[in-house]
Amino acid sequence: MRTSDLLGSSWRAIRSHKMRSALTMLGIVVGIASVVLTVGLGLGTQKDVSEQIASLGSDLLIVSPGSSTDSSGVRGGFGSAETLTLSDADALASTIAVPDAVAVAAEKSSSLELDYGESNWTTSVTGTSVSWPEVRSRDLMYGSFFTDDDVTSAADVIVLGSETATELFGSTNVVGQEVTIDGTTFKVVGVLSAAGSSGDTSLDDIAVVPMTTMTETLSDTASESVDTIYIKAASSDVLTAADQEAEALLLNLHGISSADSADFSIAAQDSLIDTATSVYQKLTVLLTGIAALALLVGGIGVMNIMLVSVTERTREIGLRKALGAAPAHIRNQFLIEAMILGLSGGAVGVIIGVGLALALPSVLGSTIVISGMALVVSVVVAVGIGGVFGVYPAARAARLAPIDALRDQ
Repeated sequence: MRTSDLLGSSWRAIRSHKMRSALTMLGIVVGIASVVLTVGLGLGTQKDVSEQIASLGSDLLIVSPGSSTDSSGVRGGFGSAETLTLSDADALASTIAVPDAVAVAAEKSSSLELDYGESNWTTSVTGTSVSWPEVRSRDLMYGSFFTDDDVTSAADVIVLGSETATELFGSTNVVGQEVTIDGTTFKVVGVLSAAGSSGDTSLDDIAVVPMTTMTETLSDTASESVDTIYIKAASSDVLTAADQEAEALLLNLHGISSADSADFSIAAQDSLIDTATSVYQKLTVLLTGIAALALLVGGIGVMNIMLVSVTERTREIGLRKALGAAPAHIRNQFLIEAMILGLSGGAVGVIIGVGLALALPSVLGSTIVISGMALVVSVVVAVGIGGVFGVYPAARAARLAPIDALRDQ
């Protein structure tokens, strides 16, 4: 019997019971659509997190202060102590001490209210140096960043994030306007380009002033302590070297002999990306495994329906065998029917999965990546499930004796 005849016969058998065939495919449809969505959501979330971390710079080192201990012996977390200073940042900027770093920027931040006429907005006001845009990979939409002269003179100038500018002025093109902070009037010299968010924190809701202005005008004390020091390495290839150089320098400056006793911590962005990627890969595998259970249920449904089909068509099987059909022909027909059900269910599942992947991001607010490899594998798996779960019914049909099949009523 030719393959084309087997395919035609199998297709007619499936079409003769359209409702039953559709219900049989339902489990596979749900399973395949779930696989497409879970893999796409996992890849999309991984992409979002990687982009958010990378937006800070994949060649970036973040130096944070150590922990503090209060009078009652309660220890705070990393960053709670005042163990980093402007002197540390100046030392790290030395190309002799840290040759693999190209730029350094310290930050000192405080949540303050900005006023413009009748409008006001509370945001994070950050004092830093002129190298901040290069270190933090930020561009300006309008105007320019403050200069070395502004830092030297502790000038009352400010650069706004795009979101902060919009909240205060209702527009982003506000260079030349003035805002008031704690009674001091600041001139807006620039507006940063939009950078999105990092986790739950908006990178566009920020105001940046010279570090000297922050310490002399906006801080309660003239302390030289800083919240964070950012170090931009020459490239991601020398990030580890820059990390080691910075750690050795700070240990020496702070008079600490062992890294285990360091009163600071250094984190690299690439390690955060690797950690996030690993977590989401494991999560994707877990969710895919759950979706695979739906495929298993769908496969069992295919086997069940094929067994019913064998029982219903016992006389047909006996007649075909009596007319000379070989057991292999009978087995192949039922096996092809099961694989067609799997292929049809897989194709419909992929279509539904892709449709949901295109529609859901606007609802969920998350990226869903449509993986071509996942689509191909899903269809292949669906056909394989139909074949695997169709083996037993096909073998049972092939084993029927012609005389017993013809006697069946």
